[in-house]
Amino acid sequence: MLFESTSINGMVLNNRFVRSATWEGLANEDGSCTSRLIDIMADLAIGQVGLIITGHAYVSPEGQASLRQMGIHRDEFLPDLSEMADAVHREGGKIVLQLAHAGCYGAVKLTGIEPIGPSIPDEKWSFACREMNSEDIRATVEAFRNAALRTKKAGFDGVQIHAAHGYLLSQFLSPFYNKRKDQYGGSIENRARMLLEIIGEIRSVVGEDFPILVKINSDDYLDSGFCLEDMLIVSKMIEEAGVDSIEMSGGTVNEGSRYKFSRTLTLESEEDEVYYREAALKYKKKVNIPLILVGGIRSFPVAEDIVYREVADFISFSRPLIREPHLVRRWKEGDTRPARCISCNACFRPARKGDGLRCVVEECLRKGEALPEE
Repeated sequence: MLFESTSINGMVLNNRFVRSATWEGLANEDGSCTSRLIDIMADLAIGQVGLIITGHAYVSPEGQASLRQMGIHRDEFLPDLSEMADAVHREGGKIVLQLAHAGCYGAVKLTGIEPIGPSIPDEKWSFACREMNSEDIRATVEAFRNAALRTKKAGFDGVQIHAAHGYLLSQFLSPFYNKRKDQYGGSIENRARMLLEIIGEIRSVVGEDFPILVKINSDDYLDSGFCLEDMLIVSKMIEEAGVDSIEMSGGTVNEGSRYKFSRTLTLESEEDEVYYREAALKYKKKVNIPLILVGGIRSFPVAEDIVYREVADFISFSRPLIREPHLVRRWKEGDTRPARCISCNACFRPARKGDGLRCVVEECLRKGEALPEE
């Protein structure tokens, strides 16, 4: 079942494996695409990943989260983005671009622009932003819409809206961040309003046959944060709004999260895998659009069982494909040993230094060196 052909709103996929979005740290300083980014996406297609989701691309300048993050906020970026889509298509793959906004985690040291978010954060947290007014919200909704239209013009197969991990749309969904008293705060229906407006605006410009995906948290793992019950309600609202598939993750970038979105837990056995299994099971009882499940999946039998038991429809990897871009191909060819990723997060170290995301463990093993200290 893992290697059968399937589809999401007419986007035909060769198998049920998905490359989950991350931050590669390989764009130019202005956010434009580079040949190294294009090569990474093409290599994932060569590795037979069924659906590739790009790293999170910021939709407006103040929405940039990280050093050398890719942007989708300027028409001038379209030629290089088109080459990325074409490179994947030449290798027989499909590619979706993830649309994102950092919200109160905007990289002010890089952009020089004051971050914006749903509310002014509590003083105890190590971030600050300006509360968005109605004009800010409208401008951001339009930025997502325009970014989706650019994505379609560039030849991508769909878009994914990033509403997870404590970035802007996740902040609006979460009562931990969202303290608003207007129509965008309070009830879960109000907290989901901005996301639903974005979905509606995107659908109005890309048409009915262009896949729209959403990435959402199963739980923020924050006291008074977005929780499982919220996720089920929002997922059903998203389905009714015309979204074609949901990718489920969890955790935030906030230091108060009990689990970060990129955990460093050691997975000793197959029983330790699948971080969000219970949330996925509850999702499948209430929501009908396909579920893409990411988080802690490392073994072929586990991935197979998830699909066979209808826990989820697609298996999504992030860090395992950083270490092994050809993992899916290896499994298909019969070598079903677990993914070599050890969930150490050392891959982010070179990216934070401006050198781009890569598996440091694999490099050290190849050179016969010890893993360097942080």
